[in-house]
Amino acid sequence: MIKRYLPHPLLTLVLLVVWVFLVNEVSAGAVIFGLVLAIIIPLITASFWQDRPRLRNVYGICEYGLIVLWDILVANVIVAGLILFRKTESLESKSVVVPLDLTSPEAITTLAGTITMTPGTVTIDLSADAKSLLVHCLHAPDPQSVVDDIKNRYERRLKEIFE
Repeated sequence: MIKRYLPHPLLTLVLLVVWVFLVNEVSAGAVIFGLVLAIIIPLITASFWQDRPRLRNVYGICEYGLIVLWDILVANVIVAGLILFRKTESLESKSVVVPLDLTSPEAITTLAGTITMTPGTVTIDLSADAKSLLVHCLHAPDPQSVVDDIKNRYERRLKEIFE
């Protein structure tokens, strides 16, 4: 019964919280309107979510989020240092191929987004067979260490969460 009216309860909750943050006001009107949107949007889009992912590790999601936030903060400082204090010619920009063990499209998308959100790296492309990502790095004197960091810090955790 509840699945009929709330096909994606977590999405409903996230939409409500995002709406309240967007309006920057916790009032009855903002919460009620946000709740209406948070219920209607999943109902309208439910038919597009036939094979929705199963999230297996809630603790892992929290851990992953904290690690990504920390890495974004650290990368901001590192990139600022590279830009402000290094000569452009001394930067070793490289494109690195990251082989993937992930098979879930949602996990691959999350990994690609995480790499792009982290300053100094951008996901350029996903191979046609979805077995590797092409990542551009602002400064990568050792490309293999970039691959190892991505696989150990992000991909391993996403595998625990999605697969």
